[in-house]
Amino acid sequence: MISDRLNRRESEVMNAVYELAGGKERFLVSPCELMATLPARGKYNEETLERTLDSLALDGYFELVETDRKGEKTYVIHMREAGLGYRRQNAQQKRGLVFRIAVAALGAVVTFLVGLLLRAIFG
Repeated sequence: MISDRLNRRESEVMNAVYELAGGKERFLVSPCELMATLPARGKYNEETLERTLDSLALDGYFELVETDRKGEKTYVIHMREAGLGYRRQNAQQKRGLVFRIAVAALGAVVTFLVGLLLRAIFG
């Protein structure tokens, strides 16, 4: 099942995977390549990266197969529909958030103006 919202760590890893995919459905990537793409502030190590990748795979963003390439640990990632549409979904969520904030701000302004009007009439 796909999560409605990813946490910060999952979002950073998904952005890195999406960037490294380069529009391909299947690709090979090493943990070092992935960690080099991730922000330094996340303080990722191989264990946290692997747990996050497993979580994203369980959420249906991609299929993850761990393999060995010339003695180096490598991941085979096959993007699924949710993974391929990740950026679009993320942009839609941000637009929805901006819209909700704008509606709340507009409601606050209208409430303030009605309050001033009532104070002028009955004050």
